[in-house]
Amino acid sequence: MAEKPIQVAMIGVGAISGIYLKNIGEVFPGIALIGVCDLVRERAEKAQREYGIPKLYETMHDAFADPEVDIVLNLTRPYEHFEVTKAALNAGKHVYSEKPLGATWEEGKALAALAEEKKLALGGAPDTFLGAGIQTCRRLIDSGMIGTPIGAAAFMIGHGPESWHPGPAFFYKRGGGPMMDMGPYYVTALINLLGGVKGITGSARAAFPQRTITSLPHRGTVVDVETPTYVTGILEFASGITGTLFTTFDVHYKGQARFEIYGSEGTLLVPDPNFFGGPIRLLRPEEGELREMPLLFDYKENSRGLGLADMARALQTGRAARADYHQTLHVLEILTAFERSSDEKRYLPLTTTYERGLPMKNNPIHGLLD
Repeated sequence: MAEKPIQVAMIGVGAISGIYLKNIGEVFPGIALIGVCDLVRERAEKAQREYGIPKLYETMHDAFADPEVDIVLNLTRPYEHFEVTKAALNAGKHVYSEKPLGATWEEGKALAALAEEKKLALGGAPDTFLGAGIQTCRRLIDSGMIGTPIGAAAFMIGHGPESWHPGPAFFYKRGGGPMMDMGPYYVTALINLLGGVKGITGSARAAFPQRTITSLPHRGTVVDVETPTYVTGILEFASGITGTLFTTFDVHYKGQARFEIYGSEGTLLVPDPNFFGGPIRLLRPEEGELREMPLLFDYKENSRGLGLADMARALQTGRAARADYHQTLHVLEILTAFERSSDEKRYLPLTTTYERGLPMKNNPIHGLLD
């Protein structure tokens, strides 16, 4: 007899919610979305109507009080993550949050401590590292295809979301910026490929004090920039590997910048970690040219919600979730350390440590997890 799906309440029905709504309903039978809530009621009503969701909550606290809810899915804006997750944990609910865990390092530490105190599961995005691209790269590295890893370089270069996002102002507020917004994809991929980070040296600034929105419906609105938008630094991994990470919303650039892992016997070109699949290319000295490698795992398409489904399965089996707070807290400390290192003009040793979680396993039934 099939196990009853883990029941989920979604808080926040903004731009990212669409792919969650689709995938929860169509891809992952182990989770069921039973209710939605948004400060803009029309958004929640539209989602309820289009996806046949049973409940519409007047407030998030109504969702937290619902005894049928197992996991709260926090899809609010980054600077709202802390209060929503804190309230859900205090109400006794497990929480899966969009990235980042908190808008500050202090918020993340407080949420992790609360989850431990309450003995509740806490985890979150990004879950792209569970997709075919990064999981295949992990297999290739672990099997020795590039020899011993010695270095890494990852770059996310662009000119910001104000030309295409419908509500881009929050990207330039507390908890926003390229490192906090896009950095989680790169850092999460890096630590899953190479292990935890020991310390950071960073440099951070905002090249433009204001940004003008050119996308609809807020075209012409001027936004004050309150967060660094040009952030770069060096990561010292616990293993001794040295990595470089650069993120910016200040630079005109076309295409994806490089994401590379360097080894003693080869170089691996990693696909864009904002996506679940993508091309993987390997350079070995005896071949002398890049060779595209086949994807060895499932979930190469947009599978957001995969981490949530994995958390649900972990609750049923008692194993650790692959995207739990040990990972998201370590990622948050790394993300925020670049700016703190820049402000304090020094190398910053990290306080958290990280051990890679379980790699993915291939299940013949798409959407079902081990």
